Amino acid sequence: MSYARKNIEQMTGYVPGEQPKVAGLIKLNTNENPYPPSPVVLETMRAAIDGRLRLYPDPTASALRQKLGAKYGFDAGQIVVGNGCDDILNLCVRAFCGEDEKLAYCWPSYSLYPVLAEIQGAAKVELPLDENFQLQAHPALLTKLAGVKLIFITQPNAPSGVWLGKVELQRVIEETDGVVVIDEAYVDFAGDNCLDFARDYDNVLVARTFSKSFSFAGMRVGWAAGAPALIAALNKVKDSYNVNRLSQVGAEAALNDWAHFEEMTRKVKATRQRVIGKLETWKFRVFPSQTNFVFAKPPAPVTARQWFERLREKKILVRWWYADRIRDFARVSIGTDAEMDQFLEATHETIR
Repeated sequence: MSYARKNIEQMTGYVPGEQPKVAGLIKLNTNENPYPPSPVVLETMRAAIDGRLRLYPDPTASALRQKLGAKYGFDAGQIVVGNGCDDILNLCVRAFCGEDEKLAYCWPSYSLYPVLAEIQGAAKVELPLDENFQLQAHPALLTKLAGVKLIFITQPNAPSGVWLGKVELQRVIEETDGVVVIDEAYVDFAGDNCLDFARDYDNVLVARTFSKSFSFAGMRVGWAAGAPALIAALNKVKDSYNVNRLSQVGAEAALNDWAHFEEMTRKVKATRQRVIGKLETWKFRVFPSQTNFVFAKPPAPVTARQWFERLREKKILVRWWYADRIRDFARVSIGTDAEMDQFLEATHETIR
């Protein structure tokens, strides 16, 4: 006898990237930043480790919301802060999509989206990306939007890393009566963003995270911006104290050291382009990444699975999925230059 709800009993939960328990591995499988947070962040957090930890944190992260609003051009009332971007996505499902209502997402994309739909008992609607992992807002796709309450779109896309055309995104926004969540987890490694859509449309939320570009994956801070009515709905369903005290002060400090942020993202992007160039010289098919990872298909006769397994034998972890449309590729997070040199050397050995 199971005590779980029927949909929970039948579903398969989200499977995160492997978190190794042994030392000595080069970890390029979970899109973490290879560089530490700003020294200002670490100093600020150390100073906050005192008797105040006995107190609950600010339930609305008001100081952080003020800083985010000032930096990105929103009122504090247009911003909500969460326990990582995944918390924001979960809040959106709880607030905007009920049981048996339609939740749409691009596919292939972030594999958490269908899991969130299944938890809620919502009806899943896939918006298929084309062979270049682009969203084409043609009539056949737009008809899928009928009755949809919530849409998730990752920009830039994951796992491909490509930038989706904003004209196509705008058409989707204007054709739907539901809420559109643009998940910009990787946008700080791209050349553009979609914050203007959150300003211009009352049904758009743009969600972001401190995990990648601010090296804050272990502290779990995400945020979203949009119309005050959308933010008010998210505040109604969030946990009272969903972001801890240290995470809040650390995120505030990260915004104060913008020079560190810019330098770290510059280094990651430079390394990314170097890796792409080398893989392409070896006849890999590599999509034009706007993220902190690359999505690549090895040259025949080597398969993506063989590439993944041979790298693991050399103590280098990358991400591979046995899933339709993406099983021929592996995703490689960008590490330090030294780590990527080892990755490239090991990769070259696998295809000789």
